[in-house]
This record gives sequence, structure tokens and C-alpha cells, in this order.
Amino acid sequence: MRDQTRHRYLQGIDRAVALLQHAVDTGAELPDPGQLAEAAHLSPFHFHRVYRALTGETPGGTVLRLRLLRALRLLADPAQPVTEAALAVGYETPQAFARAFRQAFDASPSELRGQAERLARAIARCSQAPALEREPAAELRVEVVSVEPFRVIAVRHRGDFDGLNLVYGRVFEWAATQGLVEHVTGIYGVPYGDPRDAPAAGLDFDCAVAFGRPAEPGDGLIAEDLGGGEWARFRHVGSFDLLDEVTDAMLAGWLADSGRELRDEPLFHHYLDDPEQTPEVLLRTDIYLPLA
Repeated sequence: MRDQTRHRYLQGIDRAVALLQHAVDTGAELPDPGQLAEAAHLSPFHFHRVYRALTGETPGGTVLRLRLLRALRLLADPAQPVTEAALAVGYETPQAFARAFRQAFDASPSELRGQAERLARAIARCSQAPALEREPAAELRVEVVSVEPFRVIAVRHRGDFDGLNLVYGRVFEWAATQGLVEHVTGIYGVPYGDPRDAPAAGLDFDCAVAFGRPAEPGDGLIAEDLGGGEWARFRHVGSFDLLDEVTDAMLAGWLADSGRELRDEPLFHHYLDDPEQTPEVLLRTDIYLPLA
């Protein structure tokens, strides 16, 4: 069952990669994230994270790698002009192609095509996704827990995830005006997207607080329900900056071997310590992944 689950996830990612490969090879328009998620049979909430966790690169990184791979193969033909190779793999100008090429290989297209062994190594490197080194699933100690639905009051922040403490401050300022600060029962975060993959302008993050008594949101705040059903929970101890990497390990390790599927809703974090009072290396965060 576990092997079948991992195989199913990998097959789904392979279908998404095949769509990207076809677009690069034919010069067609790249599929949008929804089309890639549909091909992979994954929720749009989780597609990018699962993709990165299982391949070691983002979909955009895959496109760049496949474009460069095709260009390398074209350049292996001495009769292929560099300008035509650039246009054939989707670059609008030879200059843009040369910049991407030099950044990837520390050489210009003309320089690399004149070094057969180096060109062959570059082709071999671009032919495979990056190798992953993941913490073994057994060491993650992931629990499957049932979580009763609970209400939170949140500010939905759009933009860079840096400085979220100021956004949480808005929730607590409102709570102080309502006499709710002493009734706080938990601090939560709901990331809609992965900050490593998407431009900041398209990222949403709910800075959320739960209270032990009923509360209605004020201006600029929202009420939402978290929990409900079964969740995979892992307790991370350390910097908040490592939460995305730990989530990758949960997806590539525990989830892919668990026989379980993800539910179509976002993951969330439960922050158990105050970063202003707790050393970074001791900060505890429970990561919750929704299970079908």
C-alpha cells in the first residue's frame, strides 16, 4: 500500500513534468498551475509543495532546466546557430538566453559548444532533477490526529512573509480593545503558497489567533475555521525559517510512504512559543497537513 502511494504521487508528478516537457519541446504556451495540479491529481493548495518535495525543484526550475537541456542538445550540432537555439527554446532574445546560460554553466553558449566533454557533462546534469537528501521518514515521528474544528480571527496578509510579526500585532491590538488578550488559546499561521516558489505579490498568509470565548472580527479582520477531520502533525523545534524544508520532508518522506492522501484545503502551523521570549533554537511549531 505504501509503495503504491509513493508510486501514485510520483506518477502524478511525472504527468505534470510531461506537460512542461511538451511545452518546451514544441514552443507551446506553458501550462498554468491549475493545469499542472490537475495532471498530477493534486489539490492546487498542495501541488507546488509536493512537486518541490519530490523533485527537488520548482515547476519554474524544471522549465529552466528543460529549456537549457534542449539548448545544449541543439548546440551539440556545430551547424546550429546560437541565435536559432535561443529562439527554439523559448527565449525572446539571444542576450536573455546567454545570461541564463552563463548563470547555469559559467560559460557562453559558444564557449561550451567548443568543449565536448564539458558539454556532455552539462547535458547529463540537466537530464535529471536534482538529487534529494531527505531525513528518513521514521525519524520524523509524524502523528495522525483528529482535530475538532475551531474558530480563529485573522488578518490575511498579501506579500512577503518577512515581518509577519507586525501583522500579528494588528490582531492583538484589536483583541486588546475587545478584552480578549487574556482569552488567547493559540496562535496559528495559514500559508497559501510557498514563498520559495511564488513572487511575494501573489502570496497570502493568514495570521490567526484563537480565543477561549466567542469573538466577531473587526474591520480588516476575518473569522475562519481550522481543523476538522484527520491531520498529519509533526512538531518542529527550531527556526521558523526551516518550516518549509521540514514540510518538504513530511511530504517526500512520511506522506509518500503513508498510504494517505491530502485533503483539498491548506496546511496550517500552530506556534507554541513566543519568539520574543524563547530562543530561536527552542521555538516549537506543530505543522498540520490535512488528510483525506
